[in-house]
Amino acid sequence: MAAPRKPTLPVPGKENILITSALPYVNNVPHLGNIIGSVLSADVFARFCRARGLPTIYICGSDEYGTATETKALSEGVDPATLCAKYHAIHKEIYDWFRIDFDTFGRTPTDEHTEIVQSVFKHLWNNGYIEQRETTQAYCPEHESFLADRYVEGECSLCHDKGARGDQCDACGNLLDPMEPDLDASGNQETKATGWLINPKCKLDGTTPIKRQTKHLYLRLDALQGEIETWIASAKKDWSANCTSITYSWLDQGLKPRGITRDLKWGVPIPTGLDGLSEEDFAKKVFYVWFDACIGYPSITKTFTDAGNPSGTNWEKWWKNPEEVSLYQFMGKDNVPFHTIIWPASQIGSKENWTKVKTLSTTEYLNYEGGKFSKSKGVGVFGNNARDTGIDPDIWRFYLLSRRPETSDSEFKWEEFVDVNNNDLLKNLGNLCQRVIKFTQAKMGSVVPDFDLSKFPALQQHKDEVNKLLHEYNTTLRGLKLRHGLSVIMAISGLGNKLLQDNKLGNQLIAEEPERCNAVIGIALNHIHLLANVLAPYMPGKSQAILKQLGFDGEGQTASIPDVWEADAIKPGHKLGEPELLFATIPVAKIEEWRDAFGGEELRKIKEAEAKKAAEKKLAREKEKEKKKLKKEKERAEKEAAAATAAAAAASGQAAAPIAAGETTTLPLRPAPAKAIVEEPAPKN
Repeated sequence: MAAPRKPTLPVPGKENILITSALPYVNNVPHLGNIIGSVLSADVFARFCRARGLPTIYICGSDEYGTATETKALSEGVDPATLCAKYHAIHKEIYDWFRIDFDTFGRTPTDEHTEIVQSVFKHLWNNGYIEQRETTQAYCPEHESFLADRYVEGECSLCHDKGARGDQCDACGNLLDPMEPDLDASGNQETKATGWLINPKCKLDGTTPIKRQTKHLYLRLDALQGEIETWIASAKKDWSANCTSITYSWLDQGLKPRGITRDLKWGVPIPTGLDGLSEEDFAKKVFYVWFDACIGYPSITKTFTDAGNPSGTNWEKWWKNPEEVSLYQFMGKDNVPFHTIIWPASQIGSKENWTKVKTLSTTEYLNYEGGKFSKSKGVGVFGNNARDTGIDPDIWRFYLLSRRPETSDSEFKWEEFVDVNNNDLLKNLGNLCQRVIKFTQAKMGSVVPDFDLSKFPALQQHKDEVNKLLHEYNTTLRGLKLRHGLSVIMAISGLGNKLLQDNKLGNQLIAEEPERCNAVIGIALNHIHLLANVLAPYMPGKSQAILKQLGFDGEGQTASIPDVWEADAIKPGHKLGEPELLFATIPVAKIEEWRDAFGGEELRKIKEAEAKKAAEKKLAREKEKEKKKLKKEKERAEKEAAAATAAAAAASGQAAAPIAAGETTTLPLRPAPAKAIVEEPAPKN
């Protein structure tokens, strides 16, 4: 990783790029889906913007407050601060290995974070966008404290699993209330969830909690909906399609006040000294993590741009400067509402001049070999496992970005992973670099010959074709189509291999047409130089390796991506470095080895269980369908019989007069008065 850089500040009159990736929650280890969904995608764009000469800052950090952290710390027998320090280091180590080049990777438990979160809240309070509500909540009489939902455990009222939590049952997946809801005036249960806990117990001491009234603070999203909708209408043009649809699904249902406080110790405390806000009621409460997490972006920025200066305001040049700063945010789709509704609502409600998101890039899910990543079941590759394969992190970056789930879910497959390395990279990009640099070493002493491209129209045409792809590359990355950007790079590499093939680079060419051979080498080396630069956002390590072979100081060499390729960066007389293999073949046998190592047997069990469950559901549906079909047939038969009976009744009514006159000659179709009954003869066998 590069040494920590000096903080970049916006430059007046330039396009200043502020980039964030969703703050990873600290108490777990990220898997490949987490990495491609946010930090890696944002890293590619940040590297691209820097290479284009744009003032750029990339901010991220660990999201550390909340109930999940407290409960995880409890399970590990440590305090939350110790737990967070441990997992923050794990996250940072993983991202460093993947060559994620943050300007800073900070944390939320800082004085700067507390200051900015409380400031935003005070503005919302003073502007009338916070309300107080009294609610019923679980209270532990043993340690005299209200309990967050996750601190209550018991039996699920729906599936009767004994290990359910007060917010959700992991066994059946249903939302729960920590205690059985009360009945309203109509005798119905007042509940926002689908079930509750039977025999609830406090997670801390096993005491049975009681219900007690308490106060909480709510953000008036309903009062802000109009302004939010107006802002979204102007901002959404640069958002991913799934981001827009998720946002409008919230708006269409109507925004409602949302609780922003919790009964925890680990979090940002509620500020004091506000008119109308009881300090006693909120002394033991903190802000709910979803309220403070997004404010981590500006607070982490402040720890970087104003390090050691608590009163510094450099961070505001990024975060309160919408006229000169464009904010790009990267995340998985599950984080969308927090970034398009809740955090913007806080910004709008504060009435401050915040920099709001301009472009939001969200991904769908990356699945694993037909299943899902599961840390508890050992299924899938997690960030700390990738290194165990011995494969260079740039190969991982390339593969993940080539499968980036931009518009739909995508799949990680070991067979494709190996194929991408052995074919796309080794035989295309690797072959081009190796062939040209080794030829120059062997035939020209590693010195770039004098060359004149103007004498060879075909080489000028090659330049034109490359520039078309370069334009497409720049446009594609500005549009955040990162997956397609890789395809363009490989197309540029393919043009390089075509150049060598069309001109038959070899001993015969240098012997019979030395001037043309020199021109081909000259443009090919410059072609590789361009490739190294456009590859840098995706494969920074391999980009540096190529530049080193081209005779540049690869380590720390800053990438530069031009508008137009002039093919003159490497000039005659330039001394090249030593050629080295960029890529090595991965044995096909590794596919099954890795598949088994990362959950092969467990994944098979899961798939079998899912297949069995699906088959049972299908059978149940078919039985239900058959049952409905039989019911319809029975109803139809009954209707037909009723219709026939009615028709017979009508006919019988017309024959009633002759019967009364004693002229009947046929048996009635339904019973007649007793005196008119005629016995039917027994049937003959």
